[in-house]
Amino acid sequence: MGVVNVTPDSFSDGGRFLDADAAIAHGRELVGQGAGILDVGGESTRPGAEAVSAEEELGRVVPVIRGFADGGAVSVDTSKLVVAEAALDAGASIVNDVTALRNDPEIGALCADRGVGLVLMHMLGDPRSMQANPTYDDVVDDVKAFLAERLAFAIDAGVAEEKIWLDPGIGFGKTLEHNLELLRRLGELRELGRPLVIGTSRKSFLGKIDGSEVDDRIGGTIASTVLAAAEGADVLRVHDVAETAQAMAMANAILG
Repeated sequence: MGVVNVTPDSFSDGGRFLDADAAIAHGRELVGQGAGILDVGGESTRPGAEAVSAEEELGRVVPVIRGFADGGAVSVDTSKLVVAEAALDAGASIVNDVTALRNDPEIGALCADRGVGLVLMHMLGDPRSMQANPTYDDVVDDVKAFLAERLAFAIDAGVAEEKIWLDPGIGFGKTLEHNLELLRRLGELRELGRPLVIGTSRKSFLGKIDGSEVDDRIGGTIASTVLAAAEGADVLRVHDVAETAQAMAMANAILG
């Protein structure tokens, strides 16, 4: 899953692809490098990010998604019903909701009606507050219970279970140790029976290990992503598609 941020303030590439033509060209490049899905987002969810209006978000993502109409699977990274609906109309086939239907529960009914995919992610609080002393009894048990509850909620809303993927939300309301523990114990989340989406790409917890800045975290991204795949991750959400695809090809060749 290649990341296409159409935002001025995302932590890694904010502003680089705010222009629709630049974002479309970037997405096509990611597909050429091996991305099977393009994840288009118009509102940053980095720690401390400010919310944007639905109108602003629509203006950012819809032209880009239309530009990918013939380029394969597209997911829209949004938690707003109106944005999800417009994105599906424009050609998206997956809604990636970082709030797991808590912000706008009607997204569940929309996905059920359209027969599209839905990603449910764990986040403690919201982007403005999530890194303010995140605390868990047991991070894996707590995240697993949350995802199980949101999975049941989505199914009750009519979404077919086979259309739902789950994301433990690496970096979303977690300390370094929380993130590492989730990655070590992904097998426990696989017990929920749904594909797992993992996004470690360029995130700050990588820099806390070796002091690297955001643009120098490809090595940490690759290591964490390959190990996550070995532990059962099904969808790998990354910025650096070519490097990750090469690393995965080598890992698959060695591990069979």
